[in-house]
Amino acid sequence: MKKFMLLTYGFETPTPEIMGAWGKWFESIADRMTDSGHFPTGREVSDDGTRDLPMSRESITGYVVVNAENLDEAETIAQGCPHILSTRVYEIMSK
Repeated sequence: MKKFMLLTYGFETPTPEIMGAWGKWFESIADRMTDSGHFPTGREVSDDGTRDLPMSRESITGYVVVNAENLDEAETIAQGCPHILSTRVYEIMSK
């Protein structure tokens, strides 16, 4: 099995419905999930300096690491995610 990172984009104030949908999705992928978390704050560092990142529809708001055979299978897992705006899927390469 390979590891894939699912990055969720978009923020809305959580409602009981949103939280319930996330709970159900996490339960449905529990046997595939190896790690997860959310990003309540952040900063962008560039050659132009540093700026605080606001929570908005364009924010990266969380991540989930899953085991899957390939990118297609990881995409199928991501399709069930109750994302606000979108979910991006990346293969994690080991050294």
